[in-house]
Amino acid sequence: MRCVIARYPFDLTKGGVLDSMKGITPEPVTGESVTIGRRRYPVKQVGEVITRQDRRDFSGGEVTRAMARLGFTCHPAPGAEPAPSAPAATPVETASALLGGTVVTPQDG
Repeated sequence: MRCVIARYPFDLTKGGVLDSMKGITPEPVTGESVTIGRRRYPVKQVGEVITRQDRRDFSGGEVTRAMARLGFTCHPAPGAEPAPSAPAATPVETASALLGGTVVTPQDG
């Protein structure tokens, strides 16, 4: 598969990525990651190994897109899941709060 990472074209294959990452010890995952074989690697580490470029030259998103297109499982950064949102206030409750009134939430009853 042909992809562009850091403005340079690369012809990547799933087997080629597996061979490149063979014997590489995964660094601790603090951001986005990708599962290659039975190990989970940070995407920046994978990008550095397969492109032989400095990590500052490419974004994690470029590597994530390429790895997903090759069929690898990509994971978001730990804690990146959105927090559950509070129920939205009705227009009347919003207007009342803007005018200095109190907002009654369902928990307050």
